[in-house]
Amino acid sequence: MLRVAVVGSGPSGCYTAQNLVERHPDVHVDVLDRLPAPFGLVRYGVAPDHEKIKSLQGSLRTVLEHDRVRFLGGVGVGGPDGVPVERLRELYHAVVYCVGAAAGRPLGIPGEELPGSWSASEFVSWYSAHPDAADEGFLRDVRSAVVIGVGNVAVDVTRMLMRGAAELHGTDMPQAALEMLTGGGVGEVTMAGRRGPTQARFTTKELRELGRLPGVGVSVDPAELALDPGFTDLTTLPAAQRRNAEVLRDWAAASPPDTERTIHLRFFLRPVEVLEADGRVGGVRFERTEPDGQGGVRGTGAFEDVPAQLVLRSVGYRGMPPEGLPSDPVTGTVPHLAGRVLSDGVPVPGEYVAGWIKRGPTGVIGSNRSCAKETVASLLEDAPALESREVPEDPLPGLRAAGADPVAWPGWLAIERAEAELGASLGRNPVKLSDWDALWAAARSE
Repeated sequence: MLRVAVVGSGPSGCYTAQNLVERHPDVHVDVLDRLPAPFGLVRYGVAPDHEKIKSLQGSLRTVLEHDRVRFLGGVGVGGPDGVPVERLRELYHAVVYCVGAAAGRPLGIPGEELPGSWSASEFVSWYSAHPDAADEGFLRDVRSAVVIGVGNVAVDVTRMLMRGAAELHGTDMPQAALEMLTGGGVGEVTMAGRRGPTQARFTTKELRELGRLPGVGVSVDPAELALDPGFTDLTTLPAAQRRNAEVLRDWAAASPPDTERTIHLRFFLRPVEVLEADGRVGGVRFERTEPDGQGGVRGTGAFEDVPAQLVLRSVGYRGMPPEGLPSDPVTGTVPHLAGRVLSDGVPVPGEYVAGWIKRGPTGVIGSNRSCAKETVASLLEDAPALESREVPEDPLPGLRAAGADPVAWPGWLAIERAEAELGASLGRNPVKLSDWDALWAAARSE
C-alpha cells in the first residue's frame, strides 16, 4: 500500500488525488487542508456570481468522496501552529504540496500601506467568506475606487464593486459583505493598466460582463486606444486580443454613459504613489506611459491624479511555501524537477509539488490537470523505493499527536447543512459561514 498526503484541497490537490487513485490500484490518499472546508480556490477565490465555474465543486467533491481518498480539514502544515513538514515525511510515503499562491504582490510605491489600500486577493477573500478575512471596513465611506491591473481578477473585483443587490442576492456571499457591496456607496471605479489594451490579460468573456451590469456604464478613452500600435490593424492581432480590442473600440465609440455608476477603463497609466487624505487613501498618482517600440512602455513625465477612497492592487500573486520546504525567494515557488522537490538541486525523497506553488500563478483552473499529471508520473516512478519505507498504517493518530484536530468528511457535510440553514433564515440560497468559530462549531456539531 502506498500512503500519500496531498496538502491542499483545491483543484490542483483534487486533480492530484484523482490521478493517483486512477493510476495506482493500491494507493490511499489523505487530502489535508488548513481550512475545515474543502475546494480551495473554487470556494474562496472564484467570484460568487460565476456560478458555472463554482459548479466545479461537484467534480472535486466526487474525488474527495472516493473510497481511497480521505478529506482531513483543519490540518495546517508548517509554521508554529501546523504539523511540521518533517512529521509528514514520517507519516506518509510521499507528500504532494498543492498550496497555491495566496499572497498579492505589492506595487512597491509610496503610500501603498495607507488605510484603504489593499491587495485584490484580500478583498476577494472578504467577499468570498474566507475565515482569515475580517471585515476591515473595505467600503466604508468609499465613493470611488481605483483597481490597478487589467487581468481577470481586476475585472472580477471591479464587477463586484458595481453589482447590485438583485444580482448578488442568490449567491453564497456572506450577508455582511452583500449588504456592504450593494449599499450604493460606490459610484465610480477606475481600472487602470500601465500598458496598452492589446496587452491586457483579461478574457473577452470577463470583459463583456462589465458592459452588461444593470445601471452601470463603461467609459473608454479613444485617445488611449489610439496610442496602442495594435489598434492600427486589428486583423493582425491574435484572436483573443482582437476580440478584446473590438469590445473596447465599440465602448470608446459610444456616447459617454449617462448612468448613476460608471466604470472607467484606462490604459498607459503607471501608478507611482498612493495619495493620502485625512490619514487614509485619497487617490492614486499615475504617470502617463507610451509604447517604447519594443513591446514595452516608458514613462512620459506627465502625471495624473485619480481621486479614490479605496485602492485595490491586482498585479499578480505570490506563493508562500510551508515552512520547512525549499523555496525560491524571487518566484515564490518551490524548486522542482518534473514535480520532485529539489533542495540544492537534489530531489528530496518523497516530496512533490503541483499547482501554483510548482509553476507560479499562471494558467486557468484546467491547467492544474496536466500539472498534476506530470507530478503524479514522477511520484509513481519513484513509488517502489518510497513503499520500501515503513509508515504508520493510519497517519491520523500521528496528525493528532502533532497538534492537529482533523475535520473529516462528515464534519464538512455538517458545515454545508449549517450554511443551508443560515441561507434559509435570510431568505437566500446557502450562505457561507465566514468566521473560524462558526465553521468549527458547525464541523464539531457532527
